[in-house]
Amino acid sequence: MTGSSCLNLSDSELGLRADRLSTLMSLCCLCPRKCGVDRASKKGYCRSGLLAGVASHNIHFGEEPPISGTRGSGTVFFHHCTMKCLFCQNYPISQLHDFPEVDDQGLSAMFLELQKRGAHNVNLVTPTHFVPQIVRAVRLARREGLKIPLVYNTSGYERKETIELLEGIVDIYLPDMKYADDGLAVRYSDAKDYVRNNRESVLEMYRQTGPLVTDASGIAVRGLIIRHLVLPGAAGDSKKVLDFIASKISRDAVVSLMSQYFPAWKAPESAGTAGPLTHEEYDGIVEYALSLGLENSLIQDLDAAGNS
Repeated sequence: MTGSSCLNLSDSELGLRADRLSTLMSLCCLCPRKCGVDRASKKGYCRSGLLAGVASHNIHFGEEPPISGTRGSGTVFFHHCTMKCLFCQNYPISQLHDFPEVDDQGLSAMFLELQKRGAHNVNLVTPTHFVPQIVRAVRLARREGLKIPLVYNTSGYERKETIELLEGIVDIYLPDMKYADDGLAVRYSDAKDYVRNNRESVLEMYRQTGPLVTDASGIAVRGLIIRHLVLPGAAGDSKKVLDFIASKISRDAVVSLMSQYFPAWKAPESAGTAGPLTHEEYDGIVEYALSLGLENSLIQDLDAAGNS
């Protein structure tokens, strides 16, 4: 299996999906916050309007091996976010600065450029608040020959209703499952009702694409990779996240256990997030994942991530 699954959707169907998503944005309820603002005249929590803001688009080799592969992932970093994680490592993009806005044609051109440069995929980083613009741009790009898979790289703070409209468009879902405790989600990320929305959405992603499928070279072409950033002092919460994956999604699920936590942005000011992640904490979560039968876990080198 190669190429993007959106090739199986008609141009008119892509247009209908884009229209339905645009309706959700008109009184915005794309994400669980459901601000209800008309993005044509007002900005909601995500501080975004009608056009997509793009911080950068480039070839990136720092994703999971099935995503980066040998030629790199074609990342498109969107500005702003639907969350405010105290420890966000990309906080200048997600929280502080505005970046140039591009219209649908400009976004489409970025996708095609990344394909021309040899990227294995178009990797949409923090895409939730720009889903209508993305689908319209995909439609334009497909007319010009876009064929590589689309990666939906998200915090996991999603509405199932929005994800449902991406069926047959997104090939590879790369969501975070950050928390199993809504108290932590509110405290660390200002994300009310994260757990229910996250779980419903990830289950829908898995329903759409199934487990990870790779080509003969080990490059992802379809499926789900779940990311979980191991936080200091939150082993119990990490274990509950892994329990859910093993029992409700699949023990065959690919879980990327991320060790690169460090106290970025406002984390040094907050009790519980000010310290580094230790070897003992990370290794304990890896062992627990394996004990649950999550044998497809992707394990990082904590020292390489710069922790102690």
